[in-house]
Amino acid sequence: MATQPAPVSLVVGDEELLADRAVASIITAARAGDPETKVHDLFGGKVEPGELTRMTSPSLFGDRSVVVFRSAQDLGKDVVAEVVAYTRNPSEDAVVVLVHPGGVKGKALVDGVKKAGAAVVTVTKLTKAGERLDFIKNEMRNAGRSISGDAAQALLDAVGNDLRELAAACGQLAFDTPGKAIDEAAVARYHRGRAEVSGFTVADKAVEGRLAEALEQLRWALATGVAPVLLVSALAGGVRSLAKVGSAPRNLRGGQLASHVGMPPWKIDRVKRQLNGWGPEGIARAVQAVALADEQVKGGGTDPAYALERTVQVIVASRTGR
Repeated sequence: MATQPAPVSLVVGDEELLADRAVASIITAARAGDPETKVHDLFGGKVEPGELTRMTSPSLFGDRSVVVFRSAQDLGKDVVAEVVAYTRNPSEDAVVVLVHPGGVKGKALVDGVKKAGAAVVTVTKLTKAGERLDFIKNEMRNAGRSISGDAAQALLDAVGNDLRELAAACGQLAFDTPGKAIDEAAVARYHRGRAEVSGFTVADKAVEGRLAEALEQLRWALATGVAPVLLVSALAGGVRSLAKVGSAPRNLRGGQLASHVGMPPWKIDRVKRQLNGWGPEGIARAVQAVALADEQVKGGGTDPAYALERTVQVIVASRTGR
């Protein structure tokens, strides 16, 4: 029997992919006990007092739920007090997950829920090349493959330091490369910078609400051999960027905003333009759609192409509320 997750969990750390995976594992554990468990994705700066109480109140039908607070450092003081009080006496019908990047902002929340008994999951940013090489090797091991040291270094050189992109590239190699061991020649043969670019093009079209163009680019990418995992990664990056910039405090400007969301200024400017037409509920729906697509293209579904097309459609519809 799967271990049930803690009633309240605090995921702390600024390594986004690892934080996302920690949240996903908690949701999976909750659904192992009840497959009908509903997931509510909220963003700190948009949460109003009383929302936690409403979403965790016992249901007449016995429905269970997981409530995820992303960017929990942006929760208002009244909401923080509500969360800390809830942690002392949590509902039996809900699982609450707080995602905090660490640092000084929101420290009262972190200290409060720790003292109140929340389970703590720490995700540490990988800052050294050796740590990222170990990450690549572990990704391959989890996929039932092995990779040589030279091949891991070649992949790191080709993709860069972003863990989400590294994970997607590892997934592509594991899926496309025959045999158990992956060498440097396989990396050179199967890794294509063009794949990431086309994936990001699909993501940009989708978050901008350009459905026909997004689907056209998606089908072209699949036809030219772009791995579905890379396309999901790009869609996830596009939606996460909307969430980060959209939920950032409005008083932040320039370098402060860039530091807060972890993006260069030029990218923030583009994301701000893309935010036109988006609201917090739509972003939450898009996040859930991408998470479902990620599961389906990694074995949970039978048709990755259909799953990706459906996800693009949901993203576009979520933007306008249709």
